Amino acid sequence: MYQRILVPLDGSDTSLAGLDEAVRLARLHGATLRLVHAFNTFKLRPGHASHASYSSLLPKMKAEGEELLQRGRERAERGGAKVETMLLTSLTLSLSELVAEDAQGWKADLIVAGTRGRKGIERILWGSQAQDVTRMATMPVLLVQAPETDTND
Repeated sequence: MYQRILVPLDGSDTSLAGLDEAVRLARLHGATLRLVHAFNTFKLRPGHASHASYSSLLPKMKAEGEELLQRGRERAERGGAKVETMLLTSLTLSLSELVAEDAQGWKADLIVAGTRGRKGIERILWGSQAQDVTRMATMPVLLVQAPETDTND
């Protein structure tokens, strides 16, 4: 029985497909959802960017992440789920590492993530955050296949 389900969100239709499945599972099991949005602050700062431009970008990224989490919370609550949110940032960890580490620290029973299901050269070029989370997680991970015509909000 799942009591604590972690759901990474990035604002894409793919991550929303994962959220919708997590809401169904949360209702079925009486579980709490933890919606997380992660970003690596080190990667935001290219070598040529000034401190001033970096300093103005970081608060904007955090605000956008909080807004994304709020929209996810509202969607999950409309679906009848109990929800909490967490914005994850790091200088050194990848997005997948942040998600897996938070899931372990929160003692999640399950991670539910949307995946585009990339294949071939596209997967080689772009990688798969969902697959990386699957390899790093210490708990089960449910990958929800979403349409390839994914767009960001």
